[in-house]
Amino acid sequence: MTITTRTSVTGYAGTLALTGLAPLVWGSTYAITTEFLPPDRPMFTALMRALPAGLLLLAITRKLPHGEWVWKAGVLGALNIGAFMPLLFLAAYRLPGGVAAVLGAAAPLIALGFAALALNERLTTRKILAAVIGIAGVGLVVLRASAALDTLGVIAGLGGAASMAAGTVMTKRWGRPEGVKPLAMTGWQLTAGGLMLIPIAFFVEGMPPALDARNIAGYLYLGLIGTALAYAIWFRGLARANATSVAFLGLLSPLSAAVIGWIALGQSLAPLQVLGMAIALGGTLLGQTATAPKPAIEPVAKDTARVAA
Repeated sequence: MTITTRTSVTGYAGTLALTGLAPLVWGSTYAITTEFLPPDRPMFTALMRALPAGLLLLAITRKLPHGEWVWKAGVLGALNIGAFMPLLFLAAYRLPGGVAAVLGAAAPLIALGFAALALNERLTTRKILAAVIGIAGVGLVVLRASAALDTLGVIAGLGGAASMAAGTVMTKRWGRPEGVKPLAMTGWQLTAGGLMLIPIAFFVEGMPPALDARNIAGYLYLGLIGTALAYAIWFRGLARANATSVAFLGLLSPLSAAVIGWIALGQSLAPLQVLGMAIALGGTLLGQTATAPKPAIEPVAKDTARVAA
């Protein structure tokens, strides 16, 4: 006997809406970094975002990976955290913020290719167009006429986008072990990625800086809200939605950063930027799949004796 788990269109839309909260929260990272954290410490900041949050979730869930999930958690942790964050910060430091944001906005387009290969998701003209529209919209929001390019920065920006796209697709492909909740999976990945960041942070930046109360408050926010909670929401959404639909939600992050900069930091928001937001949101919506993935088939024990066996 089997039970078919069905997801209504309304329920699926709710899942995507909840998942979209994660990139909206990630959009606050720039403001928190500039206003609360010590300057010129991007790798240390990445480490402080990931490892404490991962260890906290491990302590809460009390579940460790075993068997093949030891290396799978390591791979996912590297793609989503350990490689993505250093590349993201390297691009941000070597490029104007607008250029780095546009390169990051290429993640949905890259994810389309990965999903077609790894998940057999259809690579449609509509989704490709949606990704291009999304990149164009983000460009209008963040790019400035004085933006300059740096080769290493561009490579890092595209590498970070590719790492996040691959991590999103592989997280969807592998799912999670039976009985393991998204919170535990989040803890595995954050811990694995955080451990990878330790040698990078110390090699690039040396010993940790002295922290004051303001710095600690910033790191607490980034670790608890911007990382542990946001990534748990993100991975929960990945378990229930199409990988490419979730990837498109990442376009909300630079839009959120622009709005927070306008509200909290007094930055300007020109009419052209507002138009860019509307275009990027249009690309995000156009890239969504109207229906949920195929229902999962869950085996149910046929009789009591089988359960006891």
